[in-house]
Amino acid sequence: MSVSIKDRIGRKFDEEIRFFKGWKNNMKAVGAIIPTSGFAARRMASVVNPNSGLPVLELGAGTGVITKAILQRGVKPEDLVSVEFSEDFYRHLLARFPGVDFKKGDALDLDNTLGERRDQIFDCVICAVPLLSFPMAKRVALIEDLLERIPPGRPVIQITYGPLSPVVAMPARYQVRHYDFIVRNIPPAQLWTYRRVGATNTH
Repeated sequence: MSVSIKDRIGRKFDEEIRFFKGWKNNMKAVGAIIPTSGFAARRMASVVNPNSGLPVLELGAGTGVITKAILQRGVKPEDLVSVEFSEDFYRHLLARFPGVDFKKGDALDLDNTLGERRDQIFDCVICAVPLLSFPMAKRVALIEDLLERIPPGRPVIQITYGPLSPVVAMPARYQVRHYDFIVRNIPPAQLWTYRRVGATNTH
């Protein structure tokens, strides 16, 4: 086994240990026992348009698997605003991804969490917040808030571990589309996109 493979396995193990500690400390805020797979993260990041000239908003950065995929998509660190609730994860992310604008706070209270960037328009939203932990009214309110922060036609993409969209369909207010089923994730994950009603699908 080469050193690089050993290093990669070591980093993966460290990531899982860190995630497990965060999950144990705050089970409601962390949605799964094992961090999102790199494959699922890349699929989520695939909705990003790195040439839009707008920053990207990430919610629920965790150990940074999705953060890494967004940066690999071509987004500059200074063009990524990433929200994380856990203090432990937040400190780890600051050290791992210099230049990214990390915000420690509640994704369901973005005006306060984003601070001076509360009025920013983003290209899209990549969301790993464990929505199934919250009442449906709060889930709907979050999606509608996020759709006000991105241009018409651009998506909010959400990862979930249930078989259905974690946010109930509201056909008069937003469109819900199944994006992908990720078998190469533990547990298998579903990806869903949400767009404003009447908006052109640009991805």
